[in-house]
Amino acid sequence: MLVFAVNLSYAQCAMCKAVVENGDVDMAEGINNGISYLMVFPYLLVGILFYSLYRYKKNQNKKIVGQKK
Repeated sequence: MLVFAVNLSYAQCAMCKAVVENGDVDMAEGINNGISYLMVFPYLLVGILFYSLYRYKKNQNKKIVGQKK
């Protein structure tokens, strides 16, 4: 999947592309850093969700094992 996503990851909206083409390198790096910054939060939220589900299931399994004794 990542091999195919590389070509798509260079795409930008029309306004962002126009601003970056007319600007300098520092501005383009700033826009790319901002996009990366915004992309971190959904991954963090999904990671926290899966971690909390993992802990919940682990605690449930401990309770079940404890009741069987």
